[in-house]
Order: sequence, then C-alpha cells, then structure tokens
Amino acid sequence: MAIIEWEKKDTVAVIRLNNKENRQNLAFAQRFTAVLDEIVEDTAVIAVIITSADQKCWSLGVDVDWLGKQFMEKNFNDIKNFMYGMNRVFQRLLLLPMPVIAAINGHAFGNGAILACACDFRLMKSDRGYFCFPEVDLGIPFLPGMVAFVRKAVPEYKFNEMKLTGKRAGAAELAESHVLLKACANAEELMAEALAFANTFTKKRGIFGEHKKRMHKQIVQVMETEDPEYIEPLFLMVQD
Repeated sequence: MAIIEWEKKDTVAVIRLNNKENRQNLAFAQRFTAVLDEIVEDTAVIAVIITSADQKCWSLGVDVDWLGKQFMEKNFNDIKNFMYGMNRVFQRLLLLPMPVIAAINGHAFGNGAILACACDFRLMKSDRGYFCFPEVDLGIPFLPGMVAFVRKAVPEYKFNEMKLTGKRAGAAELAESHVLLKACANAEELMAEALAFANTFTKKRGIFGEHKKRMHKQIVQVMETEDPEYIEPLFLMVQD
C-alpha cells in the first residue's frame, strides 16, 4: 500500500493518507505531488477530497524522527528537498484548478493543520480529533509562506490566538470561527457531507484555476522569495 493513494468516486478524487499518523517527510512530499499530477491528468475530475485512512489521525505534521536522522547524518540536501517539496505540495493545492476539500477525520497538528489550511475548504468530525499549531511550544517558527496561506483559512483573531498559545481546538470551535464549513458528527457524516459538497462544483477548470491564481498570487510570491531565506541556512528552529 502506498503512503498516499487516491480513488475516483464518480467525478470526485478522494485522496487517502495511508501512513497512520501521516507524518510528513521527503517521501510524503514526493508521493503527494505525484498523486496531484495524476488527478490533474484525469479531466473528468471536478473536485478533490483529502482524508485519512486512520480514524484517529489526519496528519500529525512533520516526521520528526526522519528529520532528526537527516540532521544527525548531515543529509542537509534531503532536508532542503523536503522543505521545498512540501512547499510544492502547498502551492499545488493553492493553485489546483478545482476545489480541494480537507475532510479532517482525526487530529491535525502542526504541518498537518497547515496542510489543511492550504486546501480551499475544510470539514471536520466532532467526535474525535483536535486541530492545533503546537510550534510555539516546540521552538519551530512558521515559514513566511505558511503564515500567509494559513491566514486565508483562519480568521486573524483566531490565528493569533492559536499560533501564540498552541491551544488545541475541536471541530465545533473551529466551525464557530469559520475555519470549517461544518463540524460533522462522525466519520460517516463527514465523508457524506464532503462528497455532497464536492459534487456541487461543476466549474470549468480554466476560470477556477485563474481565480485561485489571482487570489493567491501574493502568497506564492512570499513562498518563492522569502521562504528560501530560512530553508537554505536550515533556520528551522529557535532554541531559546
């Protein structure tokens, strides 16, 4: 089983993250990009849903064990390739010429929550799972591009609260703050609602993609011009 797979339900592409906690590393970034390439090539697809095969975790963010090993073995190019690779994933989602819906059926922490924010819409189940930016407690600052596109998903007052406190939020709280389209009762309702919403889209790819390109132009510019200032020297953590 691949760490990320997809299937088509009528005209909706459903991406499943298959690696339990769905920690993000270089292989994750490469496979995610390949899956998005395959989906775009299928001209019958009108929308994309991202969910997890694990009912506890949607994505717990960066694979810290993998990352620590790369630092220990001085595989600095692999670390940079991972950082740039995840930026490519984020950019692809921001610019994909069809709606991308995060069906969050478990915990979304750190880079997992950030991945959800790169999507156009979010739904989440209420019976299990938290959404959290714990980086303030881990000494890991957001890249400038992350700050830019999380702000398009999370209202400024809520982003300020969550980013600076590291607090966990459940689906009901996120729906109240308009981070989610809807808080769903359970996994079954979540997928039913996500598929129903996805099937409302019959937009042409050209105009949909152009809308997203213009909406997110400044975000992409930040990712391309400012993020390398931190990725190249591997300034990824703050110790004090």
